[in-house]
Amino acid sequence: MEYIKVGWITNTHGIKGELKIYPLTDYINRFNSLKTVYLGENKRKVEIEKVKYHKELVILKFKEFCSINEVLTFKENYIYIDEEDRVDLPENHFFIYEIIDCQVFDVKGAKIGRVTDVIQFASNDVYVIKNLEKNKEYLIPAVKEFFVDIDVANKKIVINPIEGMIE
Repeated sequence: MEYIKVGWITNTHGIKGELKIYPLTDYINRFNSLKTVYLGENKRKVEIEKVKYHKELVILKFKEFCSINEVLTFKENYIYIDEEDRVDLPENHFFIYEIIDCQVFDVKGAKIGRVTDVIQFASNDVYVIKNLEKNKEYLIPAVKEFFVDIDVANKKIVINPIEGMIE
């Protein structure tokens, strides 16, 4: 089964077993539609009882826990969902986790490197591509003018860089 990280458990909240979650999603209200999630490295399956929002955090209460002592061990861990519970994206839009580790090639087939990070800006994302052989890092704006093909299933991206973008 594939799991997707949707949040980072920052702390407990109150004494009744609630957890504060820093959301790793652009659509914070997606937690309203979730019934179950998985907590921590061992991915303990739990059922969501209540969802609240405070500032930019999500506060979750689970049916399995009723005290702070029961949830302390999950602090500073990730919260996951089943891949089938992920939000549907429009065509030609991808989740960051799908882009990370994709191999990047130019239109002539020359390997440029591997996507190691995605930096999010208001106007568009920027893909960080590392080439270990050349010990270089490239920043490629995620705009359709540069991207010929993105095949996340095969972890392959083909770009058409402008002069000076890749040196």
